[in-house]
Amino acid sequence: MLAQMLAPAAVLVAWSLIVLFWMAFTRLPALNKAGGLANAKPGGRGQDLEGVIDDRINWKAHNYAHLMEQPTLFYAASVIIALLGATALDIVFAWAYVALRIVHSIWQATVNIVRIRFLLFLVSTFALIYLAYRALVLALFHDPALAPA
Repeated sequence: MLAQMLAPAAVLVAWSLIVLFWMAFTRLPALNKAGGLANAKPGGRGQDLEGVIDDRINWKAHNYAHLMEQPTLFYAASVIIALLGATALDIVFAWAYVALRIVHSIWQATVNIVRIRFLLFLVSTFALIYLAYRALVLALFHDPALAPA
């Protein structure tokens, strides 16, 4: 079950890289229209582009930032569960989390109606809470005799 538990995490890593390229391929042309990198102030950050380039373009950057936040907890929980003994239900919740995060990404980067985006975030968070609980229980009450070989 080790690989099955880590597969959703690997997919979310790949998805995060896809969003990175999506962000770059939409943001860089918009940035060039706004004067390009040559006019960027020293030490400038992505947040400085708020109000400078179209909001719809910045949505991809917002989502990329989100993929660097809460999913870090998912990665840690996934590794703990994988190492200490995943169940089929753990794997289902991991895939549910990843699927919901991908739908959340597409929604935020394209439509971005906050009410729906929040609902997707909330449901994915419930999946993450389950995974965090399982990681905690497995770690606190681990029986080495039951660990995967």
